Amino acid sequence: MPPVVPPFLIGLVVSPLVKRLLKPLVRGVVKTSVGLVMEVKKAAHEAGENIHDLAAEVAADVSAAQVTSGDGHRAAGNATPNAERDEAAARAEAEVRASKIRTTVGAGRAH
Repeated sequence: MPPVVPPFLIGLVVSPLVKRLLKPLVRGVVKTSVGLVMEVKKAAHEAGENIHDLAAEVAADVSAAQVTSGDGHRAAGNATPNAERDEAAARAEAEVRASKIRTTVGAGRAH
């Protein structure tokens, strides 16, 4: 009859070997996945910047087209000073909002 070896003794003998073999493998998997996440994060940030730049270019083109076609200028009788102030305030608010978005996005780089 063969000797019976308790399972915990097998575990005691095999665990150092498994640790030596699996530790580098697990470390490589974790290192690769962290690097992949960083690359995806960087690509997403760049894509967001590109979309923001594209939106700014389109807005500039639209406003330039309105100015050249005459839609941007109102007749002196139709324009009221309050309407002009409202438009200027809306533009200023949009610029402040855009700068806040840029600073918020830039804060993510510190991580």
